[in-house]
Amino acid sequence: MSVDVKESAAQENERGSAAPIDEASRRVLVVDDDPNMCELIAASLGKAFEIRYKTSVEQALAEVAATDFDVVVTDLRMPRMGGLELCARVKDQKPDVPVVVMTAFGNFETAVAAIRAGAYDFITKPVQMDELRLVLDRVIAHRKLEREVRLLRRAVTESRSFGGLLGESPSMRATYDILDRVSGSEAAVLITGERGTGKDLVARTLHEKSKRSGKPFVTVNCATSPDPLLEIEMFGSSAASGGRAYKNGAFVEANGGTLLLDDIGELPISVQAKVLKAVSEGKVRPIGAVSDTPFNARVVATTHRDLASMVEEQRFREDLYYRINVVHVPLLPLRARGSDKLLLAQRFVEHFAARAGKPVVGLTPEAAQKIDDYAWPGNVRELSNCIERAVALTRCERLTVEDLPEKVRAYKPAQVVFPVEDPREIVPLEEVERRYILHVFEAVGRNRSLASQLLGVDRKTLYRKLEKYGAGKTRGGGAAGRSGSQGSVVEVQTVERGGALRGSLRFLRG
Repeated sequence: MSVDVKESAAQENERGSAAPIDEASRRVLVVDDDPNMCELIAASLGKAFEIRYKTSVEQALAEVAATDFDVVVTDLRMPRMGGLELCARVKDQKPDVPVVVMTAFGNFETAVAAIRAGAYDFITKPVQMDELRLVLDRVIAHRKLEREVRLLRRAVTESRSFGGLLGESPSMRATYDILDRVSGSEAAVLITGERGTGKDLVARTLHEKSKRSGKPFVTVNCATSPDPLLEIEMFGSSAASGGRAYKNGAFVEANGGTLLLDDIGELPISVQAKVLKAVSEGKVRPIGAVSDTPFNARVVATTHRDLASMVEEQRFREDLYYRINVVHVPLLPLRARGSDKLLLAQRFVEHFAARAGKPVVGLTPEAAQKIDDYAWPGNVRELSNCIERAVALTRCERLTVEDLPEKVRAYKPAQVVFPVEDPREIVPLEEVERRYILHVFEAVGRNRSLASQLLGVDRKTLYRKLEKYGAGKTRGGGAAGRSGSQGSVVEVQTVERGGALRGSLRFLRG
């Protein structure tokens, strides 16, 4: 899980509520009055874990107080104080340290007693070292997840935000910086990104941060109305009701405020010239009118399309493109925003739980891991829908894996697979390049500009290759292409580092 909790952990430690997180540590305290058992565990697992052991319960409790152990392993039956009492004392002293109980009495009653005492798991004697290692691996991974989820709730409160936007990733910090700098200007802004990335929320936040915040915020969806109705909606009409009524269009309605041209990539070519004239001259002529009506509105546009490619294909006017694209605000897909996925998930849990009146406070570590792993093709909108559904269905205080949709529970990262077990089937380097380019092109929704940035090649080179591969035509949306077979794997990873997209190719022997 990619939650960045180091800063929060340091703050928590300063308050004295937890020891610092050492992500490389795998400290295990073994407590058993039989020194031979302690030495056997230390010798068998000493390479995989940092093993310390005590044969006295009193010494063990002093060691727990002084050291941040990842797990305590204790025998059930010992002189003066048994393993269950030790478990309860450890949970009182360090609630986040899991305890594994070893017992030669592996019956149901013993298991129930161990769980009631706060034990995470129990293992029967004689101890199989391979089994104990698996248990310790699982317990330590669970503890790390538990700690990160606990700190996540604090991170949501302390994380940097801008208006209604939330996120700590480099791309969101860059977005906040752009919005902060442009909020005081009158420049037109173009917000781009996949569907569901929150482009309309960014536009509204920009309006609320501007000096026009007390004035109208008017939205026109360029994709929802046929041409004649869209023109009336935008420019108004002098004969909207049998020639007797006058209808103000969106440009005039937004006078003094902000006009959002949503999905401007869907604007019919026949209407683009009129929009360009209105934006350039600050006046519109309502349908059927004989004179122009002036307006003063800041224009913000959003699109999930690659407008630069549409200009080259003569499907979008170049002069309109440059008129609306004075300041560009690109939004990365949620899958490229790192720990923002979990910050947003926690925020949505709190929002929908409050709205539903349910005592849901967060996520289990396992649910958080699934949310962090999933690619979220529908971006923030899909995540919001997922959490709303989970809150509605859950019967627990924290959302579990079972509360999540099946596609999130069953998700596995996409891979591009090349069958090369047989040397005769090894493909040429040119074919590897072709498959990789096409995979990245599909993964970014066939956005040529973003694909060229991700691949590190200029646009003309990419266009030439795509034409050669027969994938030159642009379409909106699109899921990542996949192919699969047995054998060695080429795994394509798209990640964000330092605010920029990078691509990586990793060959896995399979």
